Parts: sequence; C-alpha cells; structure tokens
Amino acid sequence: METMMAIVIGILFSIGVYLLLCQSLLRIILGISIISHATNLLIITMGGLKTGGPPLISDGFFSYTDPLPQALILTAIVINFALTAFLLVLAYRSYAVLGTENMEQLRGNDDE
Repeated sequence: METMMAIVIGILFSIGVYLLLCQSLLRIILGISIISHATNLLIITMGGLKTGGPPLISDGFFSYTDPLPQALILTAIVINFALTAFLLVLAYRSYAVLGTENMEQLRGNDDE
C-alpha cells in the first residue's frame, strides 16, 4: 500500500510542479493546491497506514494510533483553503485591474 501511495504522491508532485511552471496565474494557484494535497498524502503515509483497525487496541496494554499526523493534516487543510481563497481573490483583482493573467505581462517583460 505504501508503494502505491508513494507513486501517487510522486505523480501529484510532478503535476503540481508542472503547473507552477506555467505562465497562467490560475494554473499556478492550482499547482500550489495540488502540491499541498500531495504533502498531506505524504504526511499520512509517513504516519502509517492502518486499514480496518480500531484506534485503541487493548491486548493487555493500550496501543493507539498516532494523532499527530492527523492534527498536522487538519491544520494544513485549513491553511491551504485560506491561501487558495486569498490567491484566487488576488488573481481576480489583478485581472480586473490589469486585464491579464499572463505572468510575463504582469512582470512588465513585454517584448512587443
């Protein structure tokens, strides 16, 4: 299961990096979001994948699932939502004011 998750995480990271290298502002925002989701999957995979087991096991002693990766991912999801909302509003506002979403034109490196 961890091998399949590692492949999925690698694919998501490569898609995110590809979208970050595009010139469209909306694709850059989508790339940041995909990289964030890949990071969440990485944290969950590193925390250990348990399927079908209860979080508390009592076989003479109590064993429990580590709650730290879950807390980190919950925090990361909230931060990613806020960052995505902020970047979408920033992209909308820059398109409304400047009339373009192309990063080369936003930088002022127009060769025309």
